[in-house]
Amino acid sequence: MNTPKFRHECKYPIGGREGYLLAERLPKVLSPDPHAAGGSYTIRSLYFDDYHNKALFEKLDGTDPREKFRIRIYNRQDDYICLEKKVKKGELTQKLQAVITREQCDAILTGDIDWMWRQGNGVLAELYTRMREGLKPKTIVEYDRRPYVYAPGNVRVTIDQHIRAGVSSTDLFGDIPLVPVSPADVLEIKYDAWLPEIVRMLTAGLESRKTAVSKYAMCRKCL
Repeated sequence: MNTPKFRHECKYPIGGREGYLLAERLPKVLSPDPHAAGGSYTIRSLYFDDYHNKALFEKLDGTDPREKFRIRIYNRQDDYICLEKKVKKGELTQKLQAVITREQCDAILTGDIDWMWRQGNGVLAELYTRMREGLKPKTIVEYDRRPYVYAPGNVRVTIDQHIRAGVSSTDLFGDIPLVPVSPADVLEIKYDAWLPEIVRMLTAGLESRKTAVSKYAMCRKCL
């Protein structure tokens, strides 16, 4: 199995009106993501951390490289559940993924993990080891995403809105209390080796606001 390559990832906080204008401008050049029925979907992720909050403090301290584990679902459904390990090196990111079933997900979240090392999947096996060392479900992060794609450069541009954190619950599929964590939206631009000039022009004026914002850290800090 080929190891996923590293991609550039740039993030920018944007205001509500700015997000609206970008949502009007981007489709004139980029294509809506075909997976986004109606133009958007809701992402809910359950992030893992240890007793010492290593993932959180590595982010806040700017540790490079760093990594974190999460389980992600879409539109609060269980038809596609993805376990991800995200590795960050400077502006480059790599995602190692494994699609898991609802039964496997429920087992992980209840601490039934002995089966994981036998699956032959690197991400599951590594999460098993890390959970044996103290990694555990920590925080729910949810937001609404409007995604666009552009084939040259393998570009993906997303606007993440209404970022919210789960309160006192790690129930990935439950109807849990959520609190907003920021009035700003987040624009993300991901691409391979180069960013086409036309995409750069569409987002002109944002470069000075480039940030290493982490939605996980935002949610942890607000709780």
